[in-house]
Amino acid sequence: MQKMDGMNYAPISQGEVNVVCKEGEFNFGVIGLDHGHIYAMCNGLTEAGATLLVVYDKDKDKIKEFLTRFPQAVVAESEEDILNDSRIQLIASAIKPCERLRLGISVMEKGKDYFVDKPGILTLQELHQAENYCQKTGKKYAIYFGERIHVEGAVFAQQMIESGKIGRVLQVTILAPHRLNKGSRPDWFFEKDENGGIITDIGSHQIEQFLCYSGADSAKVTHSTIANYANKDKPNFYDFGEGNLLADNGATCYFRVDWFTPDGLGAWGDGRVFIIGTEGTIEVRKYIDVANSPNGDNVYLVNKDGEYKYEVTGKVGFIFFGEFILDCINRTEKAITQKHTFEAMRVAIEAQEKAEMIPTTI
Repeated sequence: MQKMDGMNYAPISQGEVNVVCKEGEFNFGVIGLDHGHIYAMCNGLTEAGATLLVVYDKDKDKIKEFLTRFPQAVVAESEEDILNDSRIQLIASAIKPCERLRLGISVMEKGKDYFVDKPGILTLQELHQAENYCQKTGKKYAIYFGERIHVEGAVFAQQMIESGKIGRVLQVTILAPHRLNKGSRPDWFFEKDENGGIITDIGSHQIEQFLCYSGADSAKVTHSTIANYANKDKPNFYDFGEGNLLADNGATCYFRVDWFTPDGLGAWGDGRVFIIGTEGTIEVRKYIDVANSPNGDNVYLVNKDGEYKYEVTGKVGFIFFGEFILDCINRTEKAITQKHTFEAMRVAIEAQEKAEMIPTTI
């Protein structure tokens, strides 16, 4: 599993996997291979027992590459062939961001649930449309927030919070640098109208984590900024963003996202999470322990009982995927609620839209 390129980072379970269904019991198809996260999404679903039946993308080279990883998939002739396939219960997609809502509406109208890469929604108008179609159809519009659900250290931190290890969460600080790999990025990656901007895109990961860890139902943006410091040839691109949030339960958050991971780092980003509670603190070093270990999933806990370090790769698992499959089958919301999903995107979009543009010509 490579860790140098975040766009193609696709975690594979290192420990025991909880398979929740038999082959053919829960079938899914794939439409849209524009972002490499589709490989991670398919890994998670198939590991938990889902059956991948079909795939479609208009780019034949992308299809050829996908089949080297998932040879069981049959290539469909069109989106419509998959949408009309009565065997399929879920559509997974990493189509380019500006097409995700359009596809999601079509999926839900055909009576299927939808699992889409972040950002699943780009504007507040799109959010209202998604909410309306979810209510109208009763189908799920799930978003792949991989920086929590596909990181064992992040999952373990959530479990410690839920077990009361640090008391009530007061503040969460999230640092999320990413490697740009500029030459390998598609044109849409650099256009805000097509990807939503840096906070709507990778900032949505961080906001979703804050809502989860703090146990908040909602949050408001108290301040946010964006900048294009080093990519003047891409005038509609932002390489830096940050924000401050206040949750409805009084918890606060600071997050920073950027595209400045140094070439010398042995992972696509040194993602860190710092959580302060009334009775302790947690730090998560997600992907690497800089200059100490190439391994990620390092979790540090300090509370009344002492200081602890946990190395949890292969010990926690990616429980989201099995729970999500069962949610689709049983029409429950154990893995993630629709309200939580949409709130994470609402706050991200608001933070992007309200952001102060930092002058970078000074």
